[in-house]
Amino acid sequence: MQPISVGRDRWQLRATEPVRAQRYLAEGWWNDATLGAMVADGLGSMADAGFRVRSKVRPWSGTFADVDRAARSLAAALRSRGIGPGDVVACQLPNWVEAGISFWAAAYLGAVVVPIVHFYGAKEVDYILRATEPEAIVTADRFGHNDYLATYEDLLSRRPQPLWLVAGATPAGKLPAGATPFEAMLDAEPMPAPAAVDPDTPALVAFTSGTTRDPKGVVHSHRTIGCETRQLDHLFPGGGPPQITGAPVGHFIGMLNAFLVPLLRPRPVNLIDVWDPGEVLRMMLDEGLSVGGGATYFLTSLLDHPDFSDEHLALMPFAGLGGSTVPVAVTERATRLGIKVFRSYGSTEHPSITGSLIDDPETKRLTTDGHPLPGVEVRLDPDGQILSRGPDCFVGYTDPDLTAAVFDDDGWYRTGDVGVLDDDGYLTITDRVSDIIIRGGENISAQEVEELLLRMDGVAEVAVVAAPDERLGEHAAAVFQVRAGVPATTLDDVRTHLAAAGLARQKWPESLYEVREFPRTPSGKIQKFRLRQQLRDGQLVAMQEETVT
Repeated sequence: MQPISVGRDRWQLRATEPVRAQRYLAEGWWNDATLGAMVADGLGSMADAGFRVRSKVRPWSGTFADVDRAARSLAAALRSRGIGPGDVVACQLPNWVEAGISFWAAAYLGAVVVPIVHFYGAKEVDYILRATEPEAIVTADRFGHNDYLATYEDLLSRRPQPLWLVAGATPAGKLPAGATPFEAMLDAEPMPAPAAVDPDTPALVAFTSGTTRDPKGVVHSHRTIGCETRQLDHLFPGGGPPQITGAPVGHFIGMLNAFLVPLLRPRPVNLIDVWDPGEVLRMMLDEGLSVGGGATYFLTSLLDHPDFSDEHLALMPFAGLGGSTVPVAVTERATRLGIKVFRSYGSTEHPSITGSLIDDPETKRLTTDGHPLPGVEVRLDPDGQILSRGPDCFVGYTDPDLTAAVFDDDGWYRTGDVGVLDDDGYLTITDRVSDIIIRGGENISAQEVEELLLRMDGVAEVAVVAAPDERLGEHAAAVFQVRAGVPATTLDDVRTHLAAAGLARQKWPESLYEVREFPRTPSGKIQKFRLRQQLRDGQLVAMQEETVT
């Protein structure tokens, strides 16, 4: 059967230069396997591996074989509704089994999966739906603060109705019109084999907030996702207890670590839908599980908890940190405790640019972001901005203008980060060109938050910058210049305003400051690097500070 080639024209994606594409294939960084073939091979060889969800509202326990059958049945049911290769399947789900079923089903279909972080609100979701126009959407009914039924009923009333599947405890008779219970799609005869599709076509679109007002849709092909999965497996040491996945599977790397990397080695899937450090520590001892890293917060939240003990430490032989700022103080602290730490650097666009392996020299592992990973090239421009290219680099954005802005004619990707390379080829990130805050591994667009805050009464001007955070690496701090005679803005005012605007809670500022005048360039632009330095030096006047949970 000839593979189906669809999707590249949908977003005017770039093609890898032929010489480099041939080299990636010749050197083994790329192969012709689609995501569907990867999933079929992995699930077929590890049918008895465990798949378990720890959740107060939707726990689940079974095997890869159980999830595989459900995924193949869902794929068959979707195909019977006319959904197939190149069609878009969007999923906004917590770390539940339905997320794994949906991802693997989309892979079998050759569809383009769009994971949406479970805490995204109506504003972000509306943009994502407009950018991708999905043929099918899978959501929870409710989770935490989010009422997905209300959100999607409203959003889908404004556009042609896709197939909307809902997972959760809500009875079918109480679902909104047009919604279908997820379980009702699992009775079809399982799809026998994955669809044959061109591995150069899109496989996944991951949305990440950056310097722009709206999230950016990052498009990866079957080849780039396959390579990235192998890169992650290459970085992760062998041995050690089974791992807990607490990172949201609606996030690009969380999804890959949960549903693709385990298919490359005998490794069960252990999901938890709410990161409660005390509960995680209890599970570690009761079930012999480990936490192997991720964003710095996942490690520090355990080390700082009063229940943390030497028994837990014995279950944590190593920790790979990345996805957000990794302070040297954290890597040195973990090392003193006996945890072997290694760091890595990448982004949704180019996920694995550099990294250290567990047997690299300790100084490099603790103080740098590693060396270029297999197949990856790194260089610095005259201003120190990091440029990269490699077999796991994305193929473009859903917005073609953004694609053109970040790639040069030779395929180098402008990362927006600034760094230095030492004589041994190890990279250290020193700053960011792009104006983002990385809170616990999740990107927050400062501009997006600023534009909403400027609509508050009495606010003359506002700048949102990254503030150091011992738990999360960074959090958003809002620096206000208010109009004369106007009462000081409070966190409650900010929260009420942003909740009404539909902005996800994780993006809300957690500390407020006030200035009489902003530091500016000669052209009048606020100098945010100076604000960040003033904040670090304690020179800004604090209005209010409190952690948002």
